[in-house]
Amino acid sequence: MHYSSILPDVLKIADAASEKVLSIYMTDFKVDYKADESPITAADVASHRVIVAGLRNLSHDIPVLSEEGAEIPWSERKQWHRFWLIDPVDGTKDFTQRTGEFTVNIALIENGEPILGVVTAPALKEAYWGLKGEGAYKRDRTGRVHRISVATPGETKRIVASKNHLNEETRAFIDKLGAHELVQAGSSLKFCKIAEGHADIYPRLGPTCEWDTGAAHAVLSAAGGKVETLDGEPLKYGKEDVLNPFFVAAGNCYK
Repeated sequence: MHYSSILPDVLKIADAASEKVLSIYMTDFKVDYKADESPITAADVASHRVIVAGLRNLSHDIPVLSEEGAEIPWSERKQWHRFWLIDPVDGTKDFTQRTGEFTVNIALIENGEPILGVVTAPALKEAYWGLKGEGAYKRDRTGRVHRISVATPGETKRIVASKNHLNEETRAFIDKLGAHELVQAGSSLKFCKIAEGHADIYPRLGPTCEWDTGAAHAVLSAAGGKVETLDGEPLKYGKEDVLNPFFVAAGNCYK
């Protein structure tokens, strides 16, 4: 399969899901909570349905793993060498707090690596996408599309962080990096800030799942960046445990 040929269709699916999410965002929506106490709204469910239906129509032979459909047993998932990985709405706290910094995420994973990713920010009217070997792109709120890439950092590193997840362990890690400034961003937009050259490093020393990172990881990789565990190993996907280890996402400034 030539993934460049299906990328426009994946973007259309993400845009359709984004429209559905935005229509709910503009209402007085209800917030429910899952068993792990994480928030969920009708937007998560609606986006999930649009994306799963779209991807199955596009590529019926590629299985789909979604945050809102994650009960697929390992005995089945371990047979997957290629699969779609989606987070219908990443940054549900940003959604419920109405910051606008929530995203719709679709990734294609192959042999543990995210090779294609689409990230849309419905409220910001922005979209990012990337494909291994073919670069990364951003569509701004005017509809203009341009290629993006990681920046060459200056003396002061720009550390992207989340106001919702800046724990003491992360603060200690950041302090060891020397001169820096903090760049605030929500959801998977933290990766995208690095991909477009607006930040340099994103350390995540807290819990995330594979669907939280897959699409934006693909965008960052295509833009010339990388995502590694604290041991310096590439962040991998398709594990039995969908929780990610702690990681650092970066442009070309972190060793």
